[in-house]
Amino acid sequence: MALKEIVLYPDPLLKQVSQEVVDFDAVLEEQLRDLEDTLDAAPGCVGIAAPQIANLRRILLIDVSRNRKPVPNQGRLFIINPVIVSSEGAVLGREGCLSLPHLTANVTRAERIQVRFQDRFGETKTIDSIEFEARVILHELDHLDGLLFLDRVSSLKTDVFRRKRY
Repeated sequence: MALKEIVLYPDPLLKQVSQEVVDFDAVLEEQLRDLEDTLDAAPGCVGIAAPQIANLRRILLIDVSRNRKPVPNQGRLFIINPVIVSSEGAVLGREGCLSLPHLTANVTRAERIQVRFQDRFGETKTIDSIEFEARVILHELDHLDGLLFLDRVSSLKTDVFRRKRY
């Protein structure tokens, strides 16, 4: 277990599709701890995907309870091999990313999702997620498919902003 370096854009690793997790073993547990250590070291960060630490496996860690605003949420959650079962609504919101620390952007995402995934033990789970938590899951899931929030903006000219504190 260790704090890992964040892969930064434009590293081509961020554009690769991640592989499904098949073995739920000690190697996976170590990778989950790496994600946890790295997320914990990033103030204000609410999610991280395995490709952001150079691990091309379909693993996310989210914890929207770290957000300053109270939101309905599942707490800290490892999401392995996620599949969006359903989604509804569309809402525009500002997003940032550990891999693009100097930028934020306005991105339209589903307001409600249902996601099926496996937990750290390989058990299949399904959760319903709304609002900010849904946005975080969708953002992190994009990393597993080689997408960045820049791929989701309507206009790079009007919807992308330089962070004031970088």
